[in-house]
Amino acid sequence: MEAVLPEKLVRDKIPAIVDFSDGSCDFRRAEPSEMMTLLRAKLLEEVDEFLESQDVAELADIIEVVFALVDRLGCSRESFEEMRVQKARSRGVFDQGFVLLREG
Repeated sequence: MEAVLPEKLVRDKIPAIVDFSDGSCDFRRAEPSEMMTLLRAKLLEEVDEFLESQDVAELADIIEVVFALVDRLGCSRESFEEMRVQKARSRGVFDQGFVLLREG
């Protein structure tokens, strides 16, 4: 009996890579209306993979999913980077390791 895998988003070149190597997988193109749901699920998948492995390559996958979400939300990557830089300037980054002990 063949295992049924949940549908999941894969990188754009994966169908060609798999078809070239052995052709044992089936793919479909996602509908535009389902892309946000698929991307959100992919983000959780990639974060889980990073948390389990601590592999820096998984962070690259997370960033790629974040960029796809940014694009889908109608924000340019340049604007997104400006937001990141502005937050870093106004609120700081995470270099010093401050931990909130209580909110007041």
